[in-house]
Amino acid sequence: METTIDQDISKVKALKRMKRNALALLGVAVLLFIIAIYFKIPMLQAFSEAAMVGGIADWFAVVALFRHPLGIPIWHTAIIPTKKNEIGENLGNFVSEEFLNREKLEIKLDEFNFANKASDWLSQTENANKIADAVAVNIIPGILRTIKDEDVKRFIQVQFAAKMEGINFGNWVAVALEPLQKGDLKNQMLTNLLEVMSSELTNNKDLIRQKVKASTPFLSFGLADKSITEGVFNGLQDFLDEAKKPESAVRLKIDEYIFDFLEKVKNSEEMRVKINDMILGFVGKKEVQDYINGIWDEIKLSITNDLSKGDESSIKNSISNLIQTFGNGIQEDQVMINKINNFIKNDLLSILLNNKKVIGDLISSTVKSWDGKEVSEKLELEIGKDLQYIRINGTLVGGIIGLIIYGVEQVYHYFIV
Repeated sequence: METTIDQDISKVKALKRMKRNALALLGVAVLLFIIAIYFKIPMLQAFSEAAMVGGIADWFAVVALFRHPLGIPIWHTAIIPTKKNEIGENLGNFVSEEFLNREKLEIKLDEFNFANKASDWLSQTENANKIADAVAVNIIPGILRTIKDEDVKRFIQVQFAAKMEGINFGNWVAVALEPLQKGDLKNQMLTNLLEVMSSELTNNKDLIRQKVKASTPFLSFGLADKSITEGVFNGLQDFLDEAKKPESAVRLKIDEYIFDFLEKVKNSEEMRVKINDMILGFVGKKEVQDYINGIWDEIKLSITNDLSKGDESSIKNSISNLIQTFGNGIQEDQVMINKINNFIKNDLLSILLNNKKVIGDLISSTVKSWDGKEVSEKLELEIGKDLQYIRINGTLVGGIIGLIIYGVEQVYHYFIV
């Protein structure tokens, strides 16, 4: 694809080539004039004289648009650079009055089905990928660079604390524990817990022995360790075995304690406040706060790592799929298409008409801000090539008119005089 610089170079070459052609044709006219004078050929002299006049006159007219011919500041030359402000003002008024006209705009907006064209463009994979690339490569990384990590972490902490304080954990715990008051579930959970405790007691018998040994008098020489350990172990094991029996006194006592605790959680506001305070106190611990702060770092790192995968990025592919789905969805929804088109027509029309003077003034002020010489050079680069045809046509047409005048003159002298 040609760059702007390459295009400008091509235009400069084309302009110079057309200028040379026009100048060469004028040179041919001068040469014909010399030949006509030398060999006394009246018809050729009439043609070449008129051709030179036409070519030079049109050269003057074309050059006068952009600069002073031969650098001489002749009146009404270098029209574009010297009349730049008036041209800009007239252009602004012309656009605002002729183009920003309600009737003309309504016709164009009715003809242009914006929603259909936009949805068709968005539904194409290539276009959706272009947008997704722009978002993934420029927008998201730009946002991540702009956002201050401290501000995000502070925001997360404040929001997390506000949400936690707004939760009545006492009620939640009461609702969660309410099923435990129904016998089967409570008994099963308690039995399972006692089984686990019994198993752990057996697995940690050596640990119990070590603890007992560390606590017995040194002068006993370890003689009491074994009997004490066995006594502690057997006593705990008997207690757990007794507690496993549904009708045992131990089990009934445990059931009574659990029932009282659940009743307090369910009915005591003081207990609920304590539960709330306990949970909120846990949330306020440094370890929890550090974990919350790390959430943003993890999110940011995950996003950055994903975007670095290029075409394999799940974020980019998700954006692309979302865009395509959106485009396909609009195409299949005529109601939405009509709404979008009506919105574009009514709102855009209103914006353009209400700001037509502003748009005209913007065009005018923009042209006025341009450098006159630079504007002249740019315009010549764009239209100068075509204007050289005026010089070429002027030379040829001038010569033909010279021949016609010469012919009329000869007829007049032959038939009338």
